Amino acid sequence: HDLKMESAPFPAEVSERKVCVVGSELVENYTVYIIEVMDGEHRWTVKHRYSDFHDLHEKLTAEKKVDRRLLPPKKILGKNSKSLVERRQKELELYLQTLLQQFPQATPSSLACFLHFHLYEINGITAALAEELFHKGEQLLQVGEVFSLRPLQLYSVSQQLRLAKPTCCNGDAKTDLGHILDFTCRLRYLKISGTRGPVGTSNILESSLPFDLSVFKSLLQIEVSECNSQQIQGLSSLRSSLATMSIHRSTETMMSVLVPEASEFSQWEPEGAESGCPVTAVIPTWKNLTTLDMSHNCISTIDSSVKLIRKVEFLDLSYNQLSSVENLQHLYNLVHVDLSYNSLRVLEAAHTRLGNIKTLRLAGNQLDRLTGLTKLYSLVNLDLSHNQLAQLEEIRNIGSLPCLEKLNLSSNPMCIIPDYRTKVLAQFGDRAAEVCLDSKVTTEKELDTVEVLKAIQKAKEVKDRMSSSDKKVNSCHAEASCLHLFKNVLDYFATCPSQGNHVCIRLCRAEGGMVGGCFYFCCKAAARQESVKLFPCSLSGM
Repeated sequence: HDLKMESAPFPAEVSERKVCVVGSELVENYTVYIIEVMDGEHRWTVKHRYSDFHDLHEKLTAEKKVDRRLLPPKKILGKNSKSLVERRQKELELYLQTLLQQFPQATPSSLACFLHFHLYEINGITAALAEELFHKGEQLLQVGEVFSLRPLQLYSVSQQLRLAKPTCCNGDAKTDLGHILDFTCRLRYLKISGTRGPVGTSNILESSLPFDLSVFKSLLQIEVSECNSQQIQGLSSLRSSLATMSIHRSTETMMSVLVPEASEFSQWEPEGAESGCPVTAVIPTWKNLTTLDMSHNCISTIDSSVKLIRKVEFLDLSYNQLSSVENLQHLYNLVHVDLSYNSLRVLEAAHTRLGNIKTLRLAGNQLDRLTGLTKLYSLVNLDLSHNQLAQLEEIRNIGSLPCLEKLNLSSNPMCIIPDYRTKVLAQFGDRAAEVCLDSKVTTEKELDTVEVLKAIQKAKEVKDRMSSSDKKVNSCHAEASCLHLFKNVLDYFATCPSQGNHVCIRLCRAEGGMVGGCFYFCCKAAARQESVKLFPCSLSGM
């Protein structure tokens, strides 16, 4: 739906209601009449067979003393003939119009239900909600579960409160608006779910209906989806109570949700801020908000409205259109941040914006470098899956993070590199055993391989030092220290009772090498930076 749609104003008075029988259709062996109901600009269709009209008439005659002769008589023969259906269609339309004229204000519940007022008409919607809460409201509040409302229901309640009329229209105390107000004053957990298209058989677009949340005095948690942030009024009245707020598929900016007053004031500052610039408004902060989920919206920037949510610890901005990360330095209490599935290409000096966060989710972006993550020293969980990371060298930027325990690199180009897991884990040095890569626990075999890679790296460093002093290595021991010159394949691991854990390696002659065949060496000795000696391997098949 169009998020830019302007909110419609609340109507000043009750709209005129009309009803027409616009057609009919044959279903199996009986005729169904198609009824169009109009309530101001809103209209919807209802389908009923003649027996439904008859049942309605029986109830009305018993309850309200409606003239029994008002309903056209029942026909047995030729009941589905075209002429009878057309004549009856006009008679039934006159019947319904007469009923609406007879009950212009307090529509009988049986007639309201017949015309689906409880689904589409303001009085019927509020009456149905009030009766539901009369029976279940107290129990729902005691259980403490999330209560769901539609924007159309909230719109109806908001409009009823603006009209100078009794809170009980049909004389039934169970449908009094007071039951709703009592419930909303005490409700703690609310979910508001809109619709993308018209509601049911109507032309009603919920995203164009304004509603007021100021009737909710005790909310701790609210979730809004498929709405338009411009239609939500009274959201600022929740600043003192809300602890958790979720807004989905409802906004293009954070500002329209967190600072709705910004549309009225050109210059504003959060309450308690020191500013040398002149301001036109001081905006109260969200005093207890610790969780903010604004995923699945169309947000392109993290604007200055975050200055009002300084206590937020959990921030979810996944599935938006962010290309940069700004203003998060104002959120000193951030612990978990989700920026997955945005349009981030680079994240420079993340520690200056993300402080001491423990969880950072960056999946589904376009990152190919990790240079900006080197100083996130408190980071425990890092998700980099579904990015553009191709070079193993980038892992060095996060290999020294002292607290990192969970790392997800799945679905990156680097994942196709041979021995990808062990080569990544090797970047963490002595902490390799503490890192869970791609949601898989590191095996002992992988850790042994990591030790080999570390030994090879140390041997390479020895070779580089020797090469710099123009020394030639001719001994078997020296050749073992220069394993990087050989094409080698790790075949499998073996345990020697006398020497401890050993790794079996096949060495091929290369660059004038003097060694060829199958040998094993002690990886533990290599890890301790002791001499790395090769021993002939007696295992068969090598």
